[in-house]
Amino acid sequence: MVRWLRRWRDRVAFVLGLIAFLGAGLAGADIPREEPWRPVAAAYRSSVFLADLTPVPWEKIEDVWARPHPAAVSADPPIERIERIENGGAAAAAIRAAISRRDRQMLFESTTRATSMALRAALADAAAALDGGDPHGALKQAQAIYRAFDPFIAQADPAAWRRLGRAWLDLSNSAGARGVLGAGQLAADRDGFQAARAEIDLYFRENFEPAVFTERTRMTPLPESIVAAKGEVAVAPWLPPGTFLGDQTPLPKLVLGFEEQGIDEADLPLIAYGDMLFDSPEIFGEPARSVGLSCSMCHNRGDINRDFFIPGISHQPGAVDVDGSFFNAIFNDRRDDPIDIPSLRGLRFTGPYGRDGRFGSIRTFTRNVIVNEFGGAEPSPFVLDAIVAYMTEFDFLPNSKLTPGGELAQGASAAARRGEAIFKRPFAQMDGKACATCHTPSANFLDRRAHDIGSASPGYDGARSGAFDTPTLLGANFSAPYFHDGALPTLASVVGWFDTRYRLGLNEAERADLTAYVETVGDADQPYEVFEGKHTPFRLAFEELTTFATTLDMLIPRRDTKHAMLMIDTVATDLALDTSAMANMAAKPEAYALANSLAEVGTAIEAGDWELADRRWQAFKAQQAEIDERMY
Repeated sequence: MVRWLRRWRDRVAFVLGLIAFLGAGLAGADIPREEPWRPVAAAYRSSVFLADLTPVPWEKIEDVWARPHPAAVSADPPIERIERIENGGAAAAAIRAAISRRDRQMLFESTTRATSMALRAALADAAAALDGGDPHGALKQAQAIYRAFDPFIAQADPAAWRRLGRAWLDLSNSAGARGVLGAGQLAADRDGFQAARAEIDLYFRENFEPAVFTERTRMTPLPESIVAAKGEVAVAPWLPPGTFLGDQTPLPKLVLGFEEQGIDEADLPLIAYGDMLFDSPEIFGEPARSVGLSCSMCHNRGDINRDFFIPGISHQPGAVDVDGSFFNAIFNDRRDDPIDIPSLRGLRFTGPYGRDGRFGSIRTFTRNVIVNEFGGAEPSPFVLDAIVAYMTEFDFLPNSKLTPGGELAQGASAAARRGEAIFKRPFAQMDGKACATCHTPSANFLDRRAHDIGSASPGYDGARSGAFDTPTLLGANFSAPYFHDGALPTLASVVGWFDTRYRLGLNEAERADLTAYVETVGDADQPYEVFEGKHTPFRLAFEELTTFATTLDMLIPRRDTKHAMLMIDTVATDLALDTSAMANMAAKPEAYALANSLAEVGTAIEAGDWELADRRWQAFKAQQAEIDERMY
């Protein structure tokens, strides 16, 4: 098998493993949320992740251990779980001491040791339960804690990982009661159980509870013997429990200008390529690329992914700190300042760009996202041309309650009409301005300027850092929460904030009317994608991915290896991943075969055999047309 195809298959295998262990979704992949964690395992994985951030958020680490973990199945504080195991009091005290001293190495050692101890204690409970108890329940507890270490052992010590996997299976089979497949009454095999337990117990005592830990720069739960022998072992980027990177539910409706005019994206190769780039992790650097991050993951269907969440980097769903140390260390501003993800609907009308309006063009804003925020290589002019061409097709959601000029249409309520008068009323408390001064109805409810309205505290005395770009109110009903940091949950709370902040003196009825008006402006006729019949999430993704592939009609004649491979790396991988979640089981083999066919086009391109690449591409198109109707 050629090098490129091996790389593609390795990437698919890694991503599917990442999904299984971390629950992270990928661009275009219909990935379910992760299973709940056990408290100690969740706290451990969270704290070692946070300890790798710069600066270390010690308050968050303290909360991880002292409070119930939001991603855990139990409401017990993890530190209390540690205290209840044998010698757990000393282990818990060591964790508290590490946090108090702000000592990263001590934190890693104490939490690693304590988590390993908790796993072995659960194995001891299972052994004790062989005589009339519930050994399988205790084994489930132990395996749930093992989840904290599993993917790291698999990467750093694969031989031991396979050996441990057999030992876990032996434990289940020898525990008695029902067998591993849930059928038949089995007597406990105590000797077999104790042998398997001893193997796991020894591995963890030697590797995760050693007398002396190797000094580490990265707090990664790798086997200590491997680190001591080889130094720091490279592991795939990973995210903490509670992460969600999948598509939000319900899925926002994507409104593209060319589609509304009946133009096929396959006839617009630059835009189609830009659409692919918007869905591609390949344009970013590490770790964003390996965890599958893409533009569309945050800006789901051109809007906001209100479910996006990375604990420690997001302060709430739908927000992310893009200038911290995780995605690009050299872009780290050393401030914990996550921002609410902005909608990109109507992007061509909403400049300047960035929450504070620091970028005058979509092109410079896009380059900053790729290179600075997510550590990608300098994009080619073609890449920037394509992604900008695509994003400028994003349009606002149609709203039949508004005229094209921003006035209320016949369907608006009486309350909204009263609110419109308030919205346009000048207030002395706002220097004679009205709400409509900044949110100008005839200009898509914005003024393309930045204002300091007092929604952020200055970073220092005299700082002018509180000015933020005026957001449009179009589609606002579906972009909650509000303000740059998502501080306000509803449009009613936004109206209340302005009334209080500027002492407008609105009574309760006026507040309600003004809210009714803003909600009417922010409404839409069809905000979400409607799936029915053969129009399934997979069908939607399949049509997008095969449209992306049509850009080979442009790239093959141009002999453009770089951009063709970028597209194939993205599309072949995503097609295989989407197929894994496909409900139509009978069509799965054909979908996988199609992904392999596209990969074979890539092997020919990488080998420089453009005639073979073109023949394989023509075969791909024929294959795709033949199976198209079965892909739903």
